[in-house]
Amino acid sequence: MEALRGLLVPGILPERCYDEFFVRFNLLEVVCLKILVSKLLGIGIIVGSILVKVPQIVKILRSGSAEGLSFHSVLLELLALTGTMVYSVTRGFTFSAWGEVLFLIIQTLIIGFLIQHLGRRTAWGAVFLGIYFTLVAVLLSPVTPMAVITALQASNMPAVIISRLIQVLTNYRNGHTGQLSAVTVTLLFLGSLARIFTSIQETGDPLMAVTFVVSSTCNGVILAQLLYYWNVSPIGKKKKRS
Repeated sequence: MEALRGLLVPGILPERCYDEFFVRFNLLEVVCLKILVSKLLGIGIIVGSILVKVPQIVKILRSGSAEGLSFHSVLLELLALTGTMVYSVTRGFTFSAWGEVLFLIIQTLIIGFLIQHLGRRTAWGAVFLGIYFTLVAVLLSPVTPMAVITALQASNMPAVIISRLIQVLTNYRNGHTGQLSAVTVTLLFLGSLARIFTSIQETGDPLMAVTFVVSSTCNGVILAQLLYYWNVSPIGKKKKRS
């Protein structure tokens, strides 16, 4: 039992909740159940995020094309993700409350670089990566005031809305969803939906919670488009136009 205690406390359960579950066998203690569900959801989201955009990356590499993907949308998504990561680190939130953002940033950077590379702008892709890592280093350094970091987090909502709106308009104008991956879009929607609960439970920060509400709504719109254009391919659309 001591080994189990060392495994669960304090990373997953506080001492009090461990005693409720494993000493008193009170498995229906509501507060502790919420904590446990939130922690398990957070860990599940982080594990899933490690591969969430891999289907998208694989689809781009296999097709040799990034058609249908907006680089401007990628930039705004990076702004939102980076704001959440920097805000969470500086506020000292537990990794289970925001850890998936780190993996999403890495995968989004890869997609951004591939959009440039496949558009024969590899040098610009390298510049894009260099500028990004420099900005993150500055934001995480002591020279950046907390007020700036809070403002960056607050800008997440318009950044998320605009980035998703750009992608929605791109899909609408093209009449298809191009190289968008159904697996990636679905996982992003479900992950952001689950994050509403975990952010309320683990951080108690309304700014974080509202950000995920907005993100879930926008991801849901793109998922709806993907289902609507399910049987429409870029090749078929081009043939109709010609």
